[in-house]
Amino acid sequence: MTFDLAVCAEMVFTEFAFVDRVRRIDELGFGVEIWSWEDKDLDALAATGAQFGSMTGYLHGDLTDPDGAREVLRTAELSVKAAAVLGCPRLNLHTGELVDGHAARPRYRATGSMWLSAQRGLEALGKLGASAGVTFCVENLNTVVDHPGVPLARAKDTLALVEAVGHPNVKMNLDLYHAQIGEGNLIELVRRCGSAIGEIQVADVPGRREPGTGEINYPAIAKALHEMDFTGTVAMEGWASGDSDAALTAFRKAFTV
Repeated sequence: MTFDLAVCAEMVFTEFAFVDRVRRIDELGFGVEIWSWEDKDLDALAATGAQFGSMTGYLHGDLTDPDGAREVLRTAELSVKAAAVLGCPRLNLHTGELVDGHAARPRYRATGSMWLSAQRGLEALGKLGASAGVTFCVENLNTVVDHPGVPLARAKDTLALVEAVGHPNVKMNLDLYHAQIGEGNLIELVRRCGSAIGEIQVADVPGRREPGTGEINYPAIAKALHEMDFTGTVAMEGWASGDSDAALTAFRKAFTV
């Protein structure tokens, strides 16, 4: 079997205009994922006929304080409208706001008030997701290499939040690239996360490139997911090490069980 596979259009076929990247990914039989939507021509993307699986679910804000959580919710309402143009079912979130990949407000120790604020913010987002027919997915991040200073960012933290909220429209975006850098033990991690997973994102370590270029045994992870009867989306959010077509072939091969 092959899982429901998607590819982040921000990171492959970078020699093409963005709408042409989307067309190429779709032609190869993959779903399409995007990051920001503000800088995209959504009508042009929708006209490609591609299946869009995930996009950014907020513009500003920080779930770990009440004012920031309100801003996340306000801009999530705008994102829901953008997602409707593409028919996109999953909206991606982070516990702390990122600006050019960096923590907007770096904090290196979590407090009880941060946990409560994030939980309450996600509860409100769950209600919004239910009314709009979308799922908000909280992505874990590594704070060692890529995103230092983002609070509550590890997979064990995002899992704890999703389980505490207990809403069907709030799930994890379990990013195994980030989890390998920050936590490891990936097969046990996916088993532990189980039904909390909204989707899985992958790239190899080091380098954040396609499966097979680094240390992660993705075929073994694919086998574990198959044994779990996982039926969700696995998305490659990684750079092509060379030719993008070859990178996507390697990705598909790694997740064909």
